[in-house]
Amino acid sequence: MAHTLDLSVKSSVVTQAVAPLVNITGLTRAGLIEALTESGVVEPRKAKMRATQIWRWVHHYGFTDFDLMTDIAKDQRALLKEKFSLARPEIVERQISQDGTRKYLIRMAPGIEVESVYIPSVGRAGALCVSSQVGCTLNCSFCHTGTQKLVRNLTTAEIVAQVQVARDDLGEWPSPKEDRQLSNIVFMGMGEPLYNLDQVADAIDIISDGEGIAISRRRITVSTSGVVPELEALGNRTQAMLAISLHATNDELRDVLVPLNKKYPIEQLMAGIRAYPGLSNARRVTFEYVMLKGVNDTPAEARALIRLLKGIPAKINLIPFNPWPGSDYLCSDWRTIEAFAAILNKAGYASPIRTPRGRDILAACGQLKSESEKKRASVVRREQRDEAASNRDTGAAEGGLPFAYLTGDMLD
Repeated sequence: MAHTLDLSVKSSVVTQAVAPLVNITGLTRAGLIEALTESGVVEPRKAKMRATQIWRWVHHYGFTDFDLMTDIAKDQRALLKEKFSLARPEIVERQISQDGTRKYLIRMAPGIEVESVYIPSVGRAGALCVSSQVGCTLNCSFCHTGTQKLVRNLTTAEIVAQVQVARDDLGEWPSPKEDRQLSNIVFMGMGEPLYNLDQVADAIDIISDGEGIAISRRRITVSTSGVVPELEALGNRTQAMLAISLHATNDELRDVLVPLNKKYPIEQLMAGIRAYPGLSNARRVTFEYVMLKGVNDTPAEARALIRLLKGIPAKINLIPFNPWPGSDYLCSDWRTIEAFAAILNKAGYASPIRTPRGRDILAACGQLKSESEKKRASVVRREQRDEAASNRDTGAAEGGLPFAYLTGDMLD
């Protein structure tokens, strides 16, 4: 009697995708309590207590290892490691300027890189300029950062991680109450923070918490080019100090310098600023004004600026233009900038001239990431040219980029 062996598969093996670990860095206090409960690691009645313990280890002491959390039982630490992460992003490059400015190129994920800049002797002690997006959509004509296309918004964890990275480098754990090197946070890096307000607001909640990093909201400034509909929400949700990237006193010029002005012209912008929650002499708006030679630097422009800001508690940061390859603009000469400042000062407005910092490592305003991106792109192009040349020499046409392609966009 013949028998046939049936080799067909009777049951399929279901491969379950492993859920990614939740990075605690990006969880607010309420979010952490909820995540601990939903994970099943912590009983609901103990979640608030456990969250407080973890919070201090992560945000006050800067720990990246659950095993060092000595007031949590070992078995629960093991469970936490199965569900959560404390990992920092990768530091691709760290540069230190002659003036002490530090620039960090941080890889958040494959192909996702941003730059943050620590500037000593700014604010109370030192300020960290953080990014809120990878790239930018605004295309401000004087800003090199704005020439880079938007990739995506940063997550809350990725924003807070920039602060953690800087404090790691400065050796500033646990969070000091006095003698801080990092005392101020400014959202003036890559991107428009108000186009990523949910993540920015949560990051500010985490950064300002008194039992963690503990940087006062009064020392956190959010700079916007003028996303008017989000101004009120920014004030109500974050109580952060407001900075406006202004740069012009009339719509015709601002349409060119800050194209967002075409959507939210100056009249709308000023109305939104006047309605900003908490605005007072103690919580003045900072207006950023880049000094462009022959463009916006005349005494007439200074007087127009005074008229525009009438009645608004304000100070005006005059920013000497930071040149970059290919720009059509030049920086106003120093005498012109000083004359402009004198007119503003006489009208009662504090108008400090911002000293350019980190220019030698392209860490100044409007320069973030551009040089690092340019360097990496040049390396890629060189490798591709070398590969193409090798293929021509060996006759291996497949797998390499044709030379005609290399002489096109990739060599521009």
